[in-house]
Amino acid sequence: MIASAMSVAVDALTAVPRALESYRALADEALLDLTRLAAEEVRLAQLHVSLLAGEIARRSTPELGSEGLAQRTGHRTAEELVRVTTGTRVVDARTAVRVGTTVGAEEQSVLGAAVIQGRVSVAVADAVSTGLGRVGGGVSADDLDQAAAALLPRIEGLDADRAGREARAARDDLDAAGVAEREEVRREQRSFRLGRRADGMGYAHWVLDPETFALVSDVFDRVTSPRRTSPHFTSSDESGADERATCDSGRNATSSTAAELADTRTLEQRASDVFAELLRQGAAADTTHLLGDAPIGVRMIVAATALATRTGRGFIEGHPDPVSIATIERHACTAGTITLTVDGAPENAGQPLNLGRERRLFTRAQRLALAARDGGCRWPGCERPPSWTEAHHIEHWHRDRGRTDIADGILLCRHHHLLAHNNGWEITRAGPEYLLHPPDSIDRDAREMPSKSRALGDALSSALSA
Repeated sequence: MIASAMSVAVDALTAVPRALESYRALADEALLDLTRLAAEEVRLAQLHVSLLAGEIARRSTPELGSEGLAQRTGHRTAEELVRVTTGTRVVDARTAVRVGTTVGAEEQSVLGAAVIQGRVSVAVADAVSTGLGRVGGGVSADDLDQAAAALLPRIEGLDADRAGREARAARDDLDAAGVAEREEVRREQRSFRLGRRADGMGYAHWVLDPETFALVSDVFDRVTSPRRTSPHFTSSDESGADERATCDSGRNATSSTAAELADTRTLEQRASDVFAELLRQGAAADTTHLLGDAPIGVRMIVAATALATRTGRGFIEGHPDPVSIATIERHACTAGTITLTVDGAPENAGQPLNLGRERRLFTRAQRLALAARDGGCRWPGCERPPSWTEAHHIEHWHRDRGRTDIADGILLCRHHHLLAHNNGWEITRAGPEYLLHPPDSIDRDAREMPSKSRALGDALSSALSA
């Protein structure tokens, strides 16, 4: 029965036209609808592979020794047998076995049932399972099952990366005392390795803990951000005479100098040059010349009550996983603190209160508050960090006579900021949440614009429970 159904499915997919002309003739809406349909084909195929991989794993357990299926067919593990049989990558085979084992467990979990029912994909189920982690630290199997059940309504329709972040946040809520331990586990995984390729080029493989990643990504974002001009290198004795690149969000790229316009480097090449120059110059480097006049550092966000009582957790700006209060205190000791007050009213909970005078451009203090709240571009699916964004008035300054208030501002990258102004997209606010309304030409419902930062919500919860 299974073989017959799968053969029919393969025959049906084989019969789908492949002529490029057919695809190029599709209207935009039909193209997107078919893309979603193709994704459903992939999701179902991955489900079937996982069910089979789980059974292969069951028949290849170490207890069976040489009589196990994988061992009898000349493979060391079930993952290796699945990889060879399916012709996929090691990571795909491992995912299929993990999810298949969960689905095929004698006592099926909430997550396993959701995969069978088609509520979540194999990739999302694996991300959630990994994010929730294992039993331990006062967290039982029932706790994990209940957390997965609570997550399901929120993760349906999310991609695996976002679902994984939601799951890690759920684990932190279950086991707040383990935040410092998990932070240390991530830190212990850091590494740096250099290698040489056969063609004479070299390469670096750098695994960074979240704190180091935040520091390095701040440099990288400054170098590659479209909101700044290209860095221009000079020696120390030339620096006083040459024009320096500046970071001015109000300038357009057309104001660059002729030398900057002649720069044909890709963003990746430019980033490589800047990091190499920083290493070469070391402590004597003129970082304002390379990266703008703001100091290099990591911004931390924490509830004042958590800092005062030394309980709870904080966050690195732009990073979803929490850090311990000890880490927050270490940064506060060297960098000081900035107080940001949030609104505790139920209809507006979590919104930063206004910090500046009414004016057209958002102040630096307001942008700090927006970065803490939004975590980057709020457009659904966009991953641009705060340094790549611009503050957008959801009630347009000229058209709607909008106010420069934090609650009516939202961070958007340059691309989505232009899309909001030029293509008929509108953004409205419902309490602390924001909704994205497509133009009339796109027949779709409004979508919630999720924040990538849990920091303010976590801070507000800490304050209300204090």
